[in-house]
Amino acid sequence: MSHELIPVVAAPTAEHHREPFGIGESSPRLSWKTTAPAGWTQQAFQIEIARADGTHRTDWVACEDSVLVDWPHRPLASRERSEIRVRVRGADGTASDWSPALCLETGLLEPADWTARAISPRESNEPERSDVERRPPLLRKEFAVGSDDVERARLYVTAHGLYEIEINGQRVGDHALAPGWTSYHHRLRYQTHDVTDHLRAGSNAIGAWLADGWYRGRLGFGGGHADLYGDRLALIAQLEIVHRDGTVTVVGTDTSWRAGRGPLLSSGLLDGETYDARGELPGWSSPGFDDGDWSSVDIVARDPATLIAPTGPPVRCTQEITPVRVTALDGDRLLVDFGQNLVGRIRVTVSGPAGHMVVIRHAEVLQNGELCVRPLRDAVSTDRYVLRGTGPETWEPRFTLHGFRYAEITGWRGGDPHRDLVARVHHTDMARTGWFECSNEQVNRLHENVVWSLRGNFVDIPTDCPQRDERLGWTGDIQIFAPTAAFLYDCHGMLASWLRDVAAEQHDDGTVPWYVPAIPGGPQWTPARPGAGWGDVVTLTPWALYQDSGDAGLLAAQYDSARRWVDLISRLAGPSGLWNDGYQLGDWLDPSAPPEDPGAGRTDRHLIATAYYAWSARHTAWIAGVLGFEEDRRSYEELAHRVRQAFIDAYVLPSGLMTSDTQTAYAVALQFDLLPDPAARIAAGDRLAELVSAGGHTIQTGFIGTPLVTSALSATHHVDTAYTLLLQQECPSWLYALKHDATTIWERWDSMLSDGTVNPGEMTSFNHYALGAVAQWLHTTVAGLSAASPGYRDIVFRPRPGGGITWAGAAHESPYGRVAIRWDLHASGIEVHTTVPIGTTARIEWPDGAVTVLATGTTTTWRPEATPAGHIPPP
Repeated sequence: MSHELIPVVAAPTAEHHREPFGIGESSPRLSWKTTAPAGWTQQAFQIEIARADGTHRTDWVACEDSVLVDWPHRPLASRERSEIRVRVRGADGTASDWSPALCLETGLLEPADWTARAISPRESNEPERSDVERRPPLLRKEFAVGSDDVERARLYVTAHGLYEIEINGQRVGDHALAPGWTSYHHRLRYQTHDVTDHLRAGSNAIGAWLADGWYRGRLGFGGGHADLYGDRLALIAQLEIVHRDGTVTVVGTDTSWRAGRGPLLSSGLLDGETYDARGELPGWSSPGFDDGDWSSVDIVARDPATLIAPTGPPVRCTQEITPVRVTALDGDRLLVDFGQNLVGRIRVTVSGPAGHMVVIRHAEVLQNGELCVRPLRDAVSTDRYVLRGTGPETWEPRFTLHGFRYAEITGWRGGDPHRDLVARVHHTDMARTGWFECSNEQVNRLHENVVWSLRGNFVDIPTDCPQRDERLGWTGDIQIFAPTAAFLYDCHGMLASWLRDVAAEQHDDGTVPWYVPAIPGGPQWTPARPGAGWGDVVTLTPWALYQDSGDAGLLAAQYDSARRWVDLISRLAGPSGLWNDGYQLGDWLDPSAPPEDPGAGRTDRHLIATAYYAWSARHTAWIAGVLGFEEDRRSYEELAHRVRQAFIDAYVLPSGLMTSDTQTAYAVALQFDLLPDPAARIAAGDRLAELVSAGGHTIQTGFIGTPLVTSALSATHHVDTAYTLLLQQECPSWLYALKHDATTIWERWDSMLSDGTVNPGEMTSFNHYALGAVAQWLHTTVAGLSAASPGYRDIVFRPRPGGGITWAGAAHESPYGRVAIRWDLHASGIEVHTTVPIGTTARIEWPDGAVTVLATGTTTTWRPEATPAGHIPPP
């Protein structure tokens, strides 16, 4: 048989791990992707697992599934390694070769696996802690390893605060801001590192840098709060050395470790870092260092039952950017433009005398030729490096991040700044899975701005903004952006972890905090109150992730959280079915809202609240159905129907118009299926188009309406109006920011005013992904790529050309493989190129209603005189 006709299976994957090393699942589900001739379908699979006790193969399993297939053998134990291979067989009996192996290793799965204790530098007896005691400490310990007998070595490590580890003078791993930010009282993530190559025969040493991070550092607005999780930094490190004879040596944190101070004088996520290189201690993490003047350590409390393995990738440096423009200011100041608003830190190479200080300040924008730092509020965002004076010195902060495009360097002493200043981009190191491009370069730039805002705000948790004194995991922002995020990046593991924190911090009555992890936020935010659109993250975001991944396990993990939220709203609404009481944020940042009250938009706040009540009830019914909870499904379906009718009775007039005659009201009613009949949908769509036109095709919506308005227009025969709205360049609009050289999505439509000055309001971020949720409309409508069933098992291509765009394309790396479309308009019709992976079905739905069923593989389809507008069915 021709080699081209034999299916080929890629190496399988486990759960949503990009790197399945030190995982926390004892029975990880497996997925694989197959390349095969067009029309080939999997009819059976076989899984091989190589374990310490031998190789185990399943029989051929007659099944078409290839995504998140149940683990087929006994559960893995702690520290266990295995190699997994898969092969598949088609309906014609053709079997593939075995796939490349997935190498997988578990971490510490049971609390009893931990023998290391949390250790902290010994405190003085002074009632007030001095600045010296607040300095980030160093910890170290020496140990011996027998001659050439190490089979392997693993380091399991976490901290109260942030950490970096060195063994024998070499850094371990490349993670940044580890262990990340979780709801520390409930869950503290640990990391696993292979340190076999770090060890040597004889004397060895392990050292740790610690810093405040989220655990002890200043967090939040209004001056912030320190010591929110505790006032003592601590390290938990367990080095396990497996010898060739099978014995194990454990070097764990205990009272034998020593604590000292190094060159790091201060470090804060909001404030920046100060480092005095004159205080460096050569050899401190190598054997033989004299730590006689270092102090002892104390054991501090940490329940090992709260230590959990990661479900997503770590934060890393993923890109380096050099300056595009450097301007010499007065004195020894440089103004540096990196050409891109980003999140990360600057690596600097400088020379000068000992004691000379280089100061690095950061900002997203300029005003009057200088850094505009007012939008940062109380975030100092300043790094300081004191030279040791020994020639060219290269330094980068360890335990801070900044949101910036521009930097001011004070104390520059020559050298080429284009070479010696490098912005290093940091974010959770997720795999890119989604792409979009079209013939309109401004739309392409808009999409690229969305990608950059996602990158900058997916730093271990999904934050609202990365630069000012906030940087919190706002629930409403990710609720509206999750479908876009899941298309663009494999964020499922990261968001699954964050959603578990949301569930852990959900109040006993079901209230979902405004942001998670929850910290004090003043009387507006603390204690949390139930808020529509924000609390609904527990119902809508798991469903959005399920639609992209097909992972019902994520639904199961979050179901109780979703149910508790909807049950709370039911109690608040009572028999009326209307959630028409209590504090609500409404259509947050509607352009018409006054700066002092961003929630005072045009649309009735309680109309929005009741709409979300109905929508969340329906989603909870859907989730219950997927999970097989039939009684719950019926109950929540009945609730959703009752609330829907209450909404119609209260907010939809007999004419089909609405009591709030606003774009957001119609968009919500259309997209949440809250209108009584098709005639009402037509009337609402027509009125929405009229309102958009009457508003000069500028944005008249806030956080709630903006992600919905273009889709609502498309769904009701108004694609051309949606395109005109998309392509508007006057404020407020998506493209207005591009006139001001924006490279990320702004928080406000007018974060920068038309005269080039910065909006004087207190909330003026230039990196906020929420309003970039329009990118999902670019993917699904402009390019025309959608999942017709969870996980892209069924695919629908539904291109709707318009707006003068002559070609567009999108691609998504689905659980089954690459899905892609590219369409080109010609004088006599439309040409569509599609890619459909093995294991899926696909169709093209043309604007005139015709349907073309596609085979797997790459197909080119021609449609003469295709109508560049059409109808998308309601959800």
